[in-house]
Amino acid sequence: MNRKHDAEVAKHIGTYSDAVEIDSAQRILYVSGTPGIDADSGHLPDDFAEQADLAWRNVVNILKRADMGVEDIVKLTQHLIRREDLKIYREIRSRYLGTCAPASMLTLLPGLVWPNMLIELEVVAAK
Repeated sequence: MNRKHDAEVAKHIGTYSDAVEIDSAQRILYVSGTPGIDADSGHLPDDFAEQADLAWRNVVNILKRADMGVEDIVKLTQHLIRREDLKIYREIRSRYLGTCAPASMLTLLPGLVWPNMLIELEVVAAK
């Protein structure tokens, strides 16, 4: 079982936990940085919302293949390159996470590996 440890900091910023403790008897899955690329075609849409949705769908698919779900995410790292995408990203993230509140880090970077890549997600999950 994963236990959340809140130091009353996260509640002032967003929906995430300050810390999540993992029981050592659990399986741990480290998901590489996952962009919003269509897994079937390799297409990277120009639209941020499409990329964000695809990135989350890719993460959910990886979790499913490991017999896990978003409720098993203990650490989420999110890389975006444009501040103006934050509002729509929060809506998309909420649609996928629901009430799940993993430990979280969101950064705004000047760019990702491909110039037209607008988002990349990395997760650690435990079950």
